Amino acid sequence: MDLLIFKAPILIVQASLDGILLGLLFALIAYGMALQWGVMNIINIAQGELVILGGYIAYTMYQLGIHPAFGIFVAPAIMYFLGWGLYKLVIYRVVDRDLFISILATFGISILTQQLMNFVFGADVVVAQSNFGTTLLFDDSVTIPNSKLFSAVISVVAAIAIILYMKKSKLGRAIRATAQNARAAKILGVDTEKVYAATFGLNAAICGIAGSLIAITFTLHPYVGLPYTIRSFMIVIIAGLGNLPGVALSGMGLGIFEEFADYILGTEFRIGAVFLLLVFILVYRRFKLSRKREYLE
Repeated sequence: MDLLIFKAPILIVQASLDGILLGLLFALIAYGMALQWGVMNIINIAQGELVILGGYIAYTMYQLGIHPAFGIFVAPAIMYFLGWGLYKLVIYRVVDRDLFISILATFGISILTQQLMNFVFGADVVVAQSNFGTTLLFDDSVTIPNSKLFSAVISVVAAIAIILYMKKSKLGRAIRATAQNARAAKILGVDTEKVYAATFGLNAAICGIAGSLIAITFTLHPYVGLPYTIRSFMIVIIAGLGNLPGVALSGMGLGIFEEFADYILGTEFRIGAVFLLLVFILVYRRFKLSRKREYLE
């Protein structure tokens, strides 16, 4: 195989920079999943669909003549209330139930959301043009779309804002207390039902921000959500719940992996490489846990 990327070192720089910028966006999506998983013990299979729905909100604004970048303010507000509504309709029934039940419930939400997006927005691949231009580096040998830079910066700012909110606000402290011990928090007067609804809404809002960034950086269609769910799940598995630096590093690492897979294997195998990596990680974690059990015995 003629691997051009290793014959032209500048392509390694290009792939690495693209991967880091992309990985920061992945990390933002994964942070929402980790937050919800840690507080509610629910694996949200519909995570990617919530992201794409947020992207369609920004795309709708673009069609109405509003710059899609403003979607980072509008989409999370809409998605928060949508997430709250989903909790009240479906999710509250599976909290404290078996983890497999929550997977089935959110899988149903995923399929329903896909079909609704297909019905409302159509199956065509769309993108919201940001017209941000391109940054050229190293004598024009490396090109970085400014939309990717914008997405990376907003991802970092949004993550910092959420972390500060979780530390400083009353609701944020209630969410953290519930994540540590829901029963003790309830005894101490925390309305855990409200906390769960707010957590699911907050995760949906994070997906709204990420979706708006995806709308101006990549492409949208109703059935592209699953890869974002898989990426988020993989990042959380690697980093662990509550490990925010780990989430950021894992996200950037995954982004770099994807870009190199794109250059080496070809774009058509990019998502396949991600799924293969997930299988490898799950097998490795299972092997590691079995070795730990043997050691304890």
